[in-house]
Amino acid sequence: MTSGALPDNPFVAAGMIEDPRLFVGRKDELHAIASRMKGDQPTSINIVGEKHIGKSSLLHYFVLTWQQRVLNSSSYVVIYLPLRGVDCQTETGFYEAVAEGLLSHVPGWQQRSLQNPWKTKPLNCQAFSDAVKQWKQQGKLPVLCLDDFESLLKYPDKFDNGFYDNLRSLMDSNALMLVVASRERLDVYANEHRFVSRFFNIAHTISLNELTTDEAIELSRLPTRSTNGAALSVDEQNHAQQWGNRHPYKLQLAGYYLWEARQQGKDIKWAKQQFKQQLADPKSKVKGKWWQSLLGLLWDIPLRLGRVAAFIGASWDDVKSRITGMLILQRIMPTGAKSSFDKRCSRCCLFWQYCTKLANYIRDGAAHFKRTGTAIARNSASLYCW
Repeated sequence: MTSGALPDNPFVAAGMIEDPRLFVGRKDELHAIASRMKGDQPTSINIVGEKHIGKSSLLHYFVLTWQQRVLNSSSYVVIYLPLRGVDCQTETGFYEAVAEGLLSHVPGWQQRSLQNPWKTKPLNCQAFSDAVKQWKQQGKLPVLCLDDFESLLKYPDKFDNGFYDNLRSLMDSNALMLVVASRERLDVYANEHRFVSRFFNIAHTISLNELTTDEAIELSRLPTRSTNGAALSVDEQNHAQQWGNRHPYKLQLAGYYLWEARQQGKDIKWAKQQFKQQLADPKSKVKGKWWQSLLGLLWDIPLRLGRVAAFIGASWDDVKSRITGMLILQRIMPTGAKSSFDKRCSRCCLFWQYCTKLANYIRDGAAHFKRTGTAIARNSASLYCW
């Protein structure tokens, strides 16, 4: 449990809330997680919610306070593991991170008996499974609060169906409990990434939504170390609630800038401008990288156009299809459009020059395609929203 003085500004404008004294609400969700730890058949949970809704803060707070929520706390070891970390980019790295986290939460007098199962090197899938099962024999249930599950999906060659099947097997044998935080339900990711493991069919899902009205009011009244009461005045609290409504991140952001405005001698208008600007920044960053999406589209369309040509008689692989599609684009792209690309985005211009040079290079070898490719592209152009 965190000790010491509270921060001057109690509102967290970004990131996870680490001080449990500043965590507000989510009582039902916390109770639901704890209740599924109890008994002979613990139930794994999928915490689902949009970005900035408070998934990380919820898991972290639960890890700090779970012992207050169960009777026989000696039967469990609960850890928080952010999967976005570099340690979790490989299967072995994941197992080692789990082992380190679990052992760091084991009392000293239990260290020897509970540490031995994790000494196998390398700590692979089988060794991890054996260690978890040995813990079960000793009456210990590892509860892993896994944050940012999407990070594992970036490495499908490292975390495949076998990896997920092993976790599911341990869950089914009541040797392991997972609390997995993600932006979408796990079964959605299974469909998107073509996983067939039963791991993605975790039975219980908790949707993390906005705070209740009472919780939002409580959040706007967070204390600071320099005052006995709320950090914000009543008027400032009302502004925070109006700007942030019941969304935890927006409420935190509003409170943060309202407090900063008072400290810096600024007015409410300044705080609101900062609040709106901060909310708009992520969007502007996305817009600033619009060219990346465009390049992806330009890379994908040639493949599709080339496959159209292949469909009418030629048997081409993807590489040839991309080259063929580039030739089509070079033939049908209006001069004005190319000029517009040159002016708007130098990256797109370079990409276009690459396509043109490649198309010119294969022109002599693709003479047979010229007679049919352009007509095909023109008939198909309506599919691609130029």
